[in-house]
Amino acid sequence: MQLTGLKYGKRLMDIVDFPVAKTLTETATKEEIEAMLKESGKVVVKPSFMGSAGKKGKAGLVRIVDNYADADAARQELYFAKYKQGNTEHKAKGVTFEEFVESDAELYFSITTSTLDRKPVMMLIVEGGVEVEELPPEKKAIVPFDPFEGLKGFHVNDALLKLGCPKAFISPLVQQIPKLWELYNNYGLTMIEINPIRMKKGKRPMPVACDVKAAFDQDDPAFTRAGMPPEVFATELTDFESEINQLRTYQGQSDVVEINPKGTVLPFMFGGGANSAATEVLGDRAIFSSDFGGNPPYQKMKEIASICYKHFLKQANVVTIIGGKANNTDIFVTIKAMLDALRENIKLNPDVHVVIGRGGPNVVQGMIYARDLLDSLKIPYKMFGFDSSMIGVLNYVLELDAWLESKKK
Repeated sequence: MQLTGLKYGKRLMDIVDFPVAKTLTETATKEEIEAMLKESGKVVVKPSFMGSAGKKGKAGLVRIVDNYADADAARQELYFAKYKQGNTEHKAKGVTFEEFVESDAELYFSITTSTLDRKPVMMLIVEGGVEVEELPPEKKAIVPFDPFEGLKGFHVNDALLKLGCPKAFISPLVQQIPKLWELYNNYGLTMIEINPIRMKKGKRPMPVACDVKAAFDQDDPAFTRAGMPPEVFATELTDFESEINQLRTYQGQSDVVEINPKGTVLPFMFGGGANSAATEVLGDRAIFSSDFGGNPPYQKMKEIASICYKHFLKQANVVTIIGGKANNTDIFVTIKAMLDALRENIKLNPDVHVVIGRGGPNVVQGMIYARDLLDSLKIPYKMFGFDSSMIGVLNYVLELDAWLESKKK
């Protein structure tokens, strides 16, 4: 995630004229803040974080104020706020002052890409500010659609009817939500999430974006169309992340974000959907999140693997090689590269286990090579074909890792 909140999220919404809460930054004057207070009665003050910082409200970092003195005090308090999420400490760099949107309902919306069939998927929930994974299936509308057709009004209409959305809200949502597909499809996004969309009170309810998260594919030139400033993509990199990022210069992706440097699963993931699934299922057992798709050549993939092993193989219980069914990535080449690098580094941890779950071109040759090499090294392994559920494979990894940890104790 590169973008969270409305400091830059408002710019994104404005591109497609999606209604969004009025927003001021930390440089707002007394007159500007008082004008916002006069118009909406209250102002929401939030710290501004870069990257994947979320759940600010639950961390007690959101202030709702009704006068300038409290707004200014909140600015001073939150400007350099810090909070820990999992094993990551987030540091604020400023604040936003946002219009308080009086509403009768809240919704959750996102577009991502399915790991099963590579189609875009819309998720709608008629409850805002929720933990998506905690909701039962009947409260979520998960709608895959044809990328050549795009997200249409009838997709949104049918989903809202299924969820029992009040009829007065359906028409305004059907008019506005398809605009977000234009944003996703034309500006190099790999994910967009609005949580919540609030239905603003008035003669006619209006959906208003009150928080935005987005991720861009920086290997897709289309991401530059959004005109986001460089600081959106600037992060404080660890030594490991810096070393991997040097390999972004040629074919194939090399995207990593260190999650837990003390984790016990070393996850080579292929594809944005696989990356998201692994991050969600493995949690802080995963040492990093990764996407190494895009058909990387042998030498690049071997270099990536060698760097990962150098930093983390010694502590890992499990090495995973997991992805959806690839369209163009040569599975034999990538598996050979990673396992050749493992053979060269196995002295760091001869007790590691390997789990492979892949599909795509030359997958059989890749798995035969993996079998022969891992047998020769006497490394325990398990392989899953393209028809296996990715979540099922990740849950297997989770159980295996827990069992291996228990043996240590």
